[in-house]
Amino acid sequence: MSTVLMPKATAVWLVENTTLTFDQISAFTGLHPLEIQAIADGEVAGGMTGLDPTTNGQLTKEEIKRAEADQAARLRLSPRDIPMPVARSKGPRYTPVAKRQDRPDAIAWLLKVHPELNDSQVAKLVGSTKSTVQSVRDRSHWNMQNVRPRDPVTLGLCSLKDLNDAVDKARRKAARDDAALKKAKVGAGEPDEADLEAVDPAEAEQPDADLSDDHPDAERH
Repeated sequence: MSTVLMPKATAVWLVENTTLTFDQISAFTGLHPLEIQAIADGEVAGGMTGLDPTTNGQLTKEEIKRAEADQAARLRLSPRDIPMPVARSKGPRYTPVAKRQDRPDAIAWLLKVHPELNDSQVAKLVGSTKSTVQSVRDRSHWNMQNVRPRDPVTLGLCSLKDLNDAVDKARRKAARDDAALKKAKVGAGEPDEADLEAVDPAEAEQPDADLSDDHPDAERH
């Protein structure tokens, strides 16, 4: 809901320049009726310059006259033609100019310490681009000879919370992908590598021993 700009200064002007009741001014400005009365008595806002609400487009003179003619009426704010600010969509993290030269070092550190992160996650953490991340990954970056892996948190390129959240997200995705792969293998009838490794060689099926008369271990009668 729209509110009055500088309510106390507006109330001072309305008290001094209109015949509106204290309740009407109170309802419009959001101030308590007793405070409006104190303004009228000079006990509050002494020396404050009143703000004319008709000059900044909050009220029209016709609206004031309408309310003055009916003490039960309430003032209505004039509609504003000024467009409401639009929230900025999320984009790449802004990196101060002084720290931009540190981004390749941070990228190298993330690729080395947290290989589970994908290129877009690394780029978002340090405020870079996927192409820069890829150039550091394949060592084709123009300044690769001077790149030294350094923690982006200590460099001030991202917070520890953002880093932990990204790593947790990447690990959860890896776990889901691994579970889906195992499920697909089971559906296709392929043995799981873990199951194969769990078999004890001593318990594996062995060929029957040859106990014929010609075998040296055969029982002699």
